[in-house]
Amino acid sequence: MITSTAWRGKRYAVLGLARSGAATVRALVASGASVLGWDDNEAAQRSVWEQLKADRLELDTEPGFTTKDWVSFPVDLSGFDAVVVSPGVPLNRHPVVEKAAKYGVPVIGDIELFAQARAELPPHKVVGITGTNGKSTTTALIDHIVRTAGLPSLAGGNIGLPILGRDPLPEGGVYVLELSSYQIDLTYRLDCDVAVLLNLTPDHLDRYEGFAGYAASKARLFEMQSAGHAAVIGIGDEPSAAIARQIATTGRSEDITRIAPGVCMDQSRWPALQGQHNAQNALAAIAACEALGIDRPAIDKGLETFPGLPHRMERVASRNGVLFVNDSKATNADSTTPALSAYPRVHWILGGLAKTDSLEACRPGFGHVVHAYTIGDAGELFACLLEGEMPVERSGTLDAAVRSAAANAQPGETVLLSPACASFDQFKDYEARGQAFRDAVEALG
Repeated sequence: MITSTAWRGKRYAVLGLARSGAATVRALVASGASVLGWDDNEAAQRSVWEQLKADRLELDTEPGFTTKDWVSFPVDLSGFDAVVVSPGVPLNRHPVVEKAAKYGVPVIGDIELFAQARAELPPHKVVGITGTNGKSTTTALIDHIVRTAGLPSLAGGNIGLPILGRDPLPEGGVYVLELSSYQIDLTYRLDCDVAVLLNLTPDHLDRYEGFAGYAASKARLFEMQSAGHAAVIGIGDEPSAAIARQIATTGRSEDITRIAPGVCMDQSRWPALQGQHNAQNALAAIAACEALGIDRPAIDKGLETFPGLPHRMERVASRNGVLFVNDSKATNADSTTPALSAYPRVHWILGGLAKTDSLEACRPGFGHVVHAYTIGDAGELFACLLEGEMPVERSGTLDAAVRSAAANAQPGETVLLSPACASFDQFKDYEARGQAFRDAVEALG
């Protein structure tokens, strides 16, 4: 795990003891910090406490001190150095934020703790990737290219295992961090050697005062950078282009690489990077890796051998000439559009827990859709939106949609799960939804 003398002798309160919270507690306690940890799930708290005991580390509290206790318990926070919360804690409305402010205690996340620990790690570089869509693919792609070039690399942040729970990289290593706006909100001193902004479209607006607040959160990744460190920005949308212009006004114009939309790329040698959106992801990854000093032959080899991500335009099977593609990670309309456009004739399975009552962002791909199959909570809404644009079946469940689409699809066509929705109405998360799609395809025989 990553530890730091910067935390020794300090007091931290950690809210949320799932994967990142548990890793944070262990790293802080192992560094000699005093930690008060809690969760509204007693089993999660007990698991962390037992693990600390097994590691011969000590937590300040016994199991049973929960978030409900915290909200009502009159704890004097004046002696704490920080409250560490998971990115899922809504800073605009959670009581812990107001309580911390009362005592003048900063609210931070595990990425900020990583930033504090960097001075004691072997010499390394950090690439931070943010944006509304494409973060996971670009993060995984950069990590793959760096490894292909023979450099130690670790992908973390909003992807993979918690960063504080990983072993430090040796000298010359590269930490490749996928960063959501929520994680950036909890971070204050992460000076990325390369910072990447892919795009900006409306998302997570329940956490911000409008779209401008969301965009400002993303822009902070560049505000934390030192002059001379590289900024890679997709300028296919005006909000992202505006951030690039703002950075240029600070005297950093030479630091910026702008990724323009519609650049023609030969993607024929990159089987896992099809579609215009992946051309933009690849361009951003190329620019980031060039900024790290990786030569073009190594970059080309990485692009050619990149295996892709599970649940993101994942080729599940080909049956009787029909391709089945799992794009369960497409949880909003903007992220579904590229998948629709990547295949010429699509049987589109969509629906779930809607983030918006519009599918207009998907319209550029409507001409590719042979038939739509709606599922889940948004099934009726989406069926009404699409009727008149294409044939629609109200399938209701994913299993039913897969069976209908498979029966209707002809050789050369694609059955695509790209829901444009969150998964929580019928599944634990998008990964469970993607696995259910795989299982349904397998069950076709």
